[in-house]
Amino acid sequence: MTGRVMEIVNREPNDVAVAALEIAPEATVLEIGCGPGVALAQMAVAATNGLVIGLDASPEMLRQAARRNRSAIESGRVKLALGTFERLPFDADSIDRVFAVNVAYFFSASDELREVHRVLRPGGRLVIYATDRMTMSRWKFAGPDTHNLVDANSLAAALGAAGFDPQHTEIRKLTFRFNVSGLLTISQKPVA
Repeated sequence: MTGRVMEIVNREPNDVAVAALEIAPEATVLEIGCGPGVALAQMAVAATNGLVIGLDASPEMLRQAARRNRSAIESGRVKLALGTFERLPFDADSIDRVFAVNVAYFFSASDELREVHRVLRPGGRLVIYATDRMTMSRWKFAGPDTHNLVDANSLAAALGAAGFDPQHTEIRKLTFRFNVSGLLTISQKPVA
């Protein structure tokens, strides 16, 4: 049930965020918090000669992602990994694109974003979508005990603390149906 709800709620943000990734056919793409694997399937269509990796802390979400992406997994174009976001199980400078939709609320300070910065190749791109603090503060399930609510300033500060250059970061404000306000963050890791 949770996976189905996530699929519906994340449909529009996933579409916008996947487009912002600008995935090349040979890209290695990492989705942090892949949930039931809907966006993995979208990204695998673009990374026809690359690799799309889904990381999630929930074995149930990974089971759902595996069912949804069975043929892409069998062909070696999609891989799934169980793990947390604080220590990504990937080498430094090994990922071209990093994608995170509606998971920034579970980041503990900038640790996860430092890890993203570490694994992202120079010239690589990070795309984060998060529902804005003002919208989430109206939702009873999204209190301070369960979510770190974010706004443009807190996202910019966390990215800066993690090593992302503000001059290579853009935060767009978006509005979806039901008057849901969101933030699409695009940050490019400069080529050294």
